[in-house]
Amino acid sequence: MLKHIGVTDLCVGMYVQELSGSCVERPFWSKSFLIQNDEVLEKVLASDIVGAWIDLSKGADVQASVLDENTAQAQQPPRLSTRSCTEVPGPRPRVAMSEELLRAVKLCSSSKAAVMEMFSDLRMGRIVQLDRVTDMVGEISDSLLRHPDALLSLVRLKTADEYTYMHSVAVCGLMIGLARQLDLPPLLVQEAGLAGLLHDVGKMVIPTAILAKPLPLNDQEHTTMRTHPEEGARMLADSRHFTSRVQDVCLHHHEKVDGSGYPHKLCGTQISLFARMAAVCDVYDAVTSDRPYRDRWGPAESIRKMAGWSGHFDQKVFHAFVKCIGIYPVGALVRLQSGRLAVVMEQHADYLLTPRVKVFYSASSRMPLPPECIDLACGQDSIVSIESEKTWGFKSLEALWVGTGQGSESRFG
Repeated sequence: MLKHIGVTDLCVGMYVQELSGSCVERPFWSKSFLIQNDEVLEKVLASDIVGAWIDLSKGADVQASVLDENTAQAQQPPRLSTRSCTEVPGPRPRVAMSEELLRAVKLCSSSKAAVMEMFSDLRMGRIVQLDRVTDMVGEISDSLLRHPDALLSLVRLKTADEYTYMHSVAVCGLMIGLARQLDLPPLLVQEAGLAGLLHDVGKMVIPTAILAKPLPLNDQEHTTMRTHPEEGARMLADSRHFTSRVQDVCLHHHEKVDGSGYPHKLCGTQISLFARMAAVCDVYDAVTSDRPYRDRWGPAESIRKMAGWSGHFDQKVFHAFVKCIGIYPVGALVRLQSGRLAVVMEQHADYLLTPRVKVFYSASSRMPLPPECIDLACGQDSIVSIESEKTWGFKSLEALWVGTGQGSESRFG
């Protein structure tokens, strides 16, 4: 019996009779095949295939698409989750942003400590405590389900000194959010999070004098810095705990779709889907974070600038990323139609252009206003432009949405 399904419903164990899409002429798609493992599944998901006819007499249905557990364990290295790809959590009500921020502060602190330990173990060739890493990725994933804005916004406030470790936590969260936006199966969502967590582990072999240099790097230092993807991939391969997909993200997250990236100058779909995802997540967190040699950009300003970088990102992946974090991410400074300035407090679940904001300043009189929260989805006002914190001379705007006066000082212990 044949059954037609969308490409995102494909799972390991299904027998594909025919695929539909512009890639069907490639040799890989020239015959029917069994999706035996995640590597085969990813090839399909990374292509522009839109649907498939599956043969239920030869493989699994949508409701029973998991290989025998013993077979799966024999074929694959340890996984982050034992849930099947059909066990997709139903819609969960969001908790309040303020409530999840309190949880996120504690999660960031514990995650920072776990990442420091894991990176040290990998650098020294010690056995990684995989259960602890698994639990951490799961906790980050659960935080995003409770409220998608809290942790991803808070983790941007890391200091330059803790950048490498908290950047890994941030990219983990961004990869999970982006993978969900792309409708990837739960096992791949969790693996995307792990890949994000480990993408920069190779920086452990880069001299601190280069990582923490308060000035732009010279040519020799740039050459040294560009060795970190290969060094990281080597560490992960030596560990033998991590899948080839996770290793590939570590190796290729600095590739660009126009072929100008490194280390291998891959282009287009030569770059794996996960690596194309990591390229966007890595850059976004980097430019929205304070670095030793420059101040961070605002989140909305970063999205606007990244959108103009021709040839850098996969456009489908980038557009999905924007839907994931919002056109006006939490913390963005915006001008309203009324002439007031506001900070974005929270994304609307359904509408990218109408977040909840906190008004605090008059652009015309250049005077502070009593802080007031407004839900733009109710039509009370509207955003007319993105503003720069530097232009207005504002500092520590995060105090308006985090609810603390600590500024950008580390909250992660």
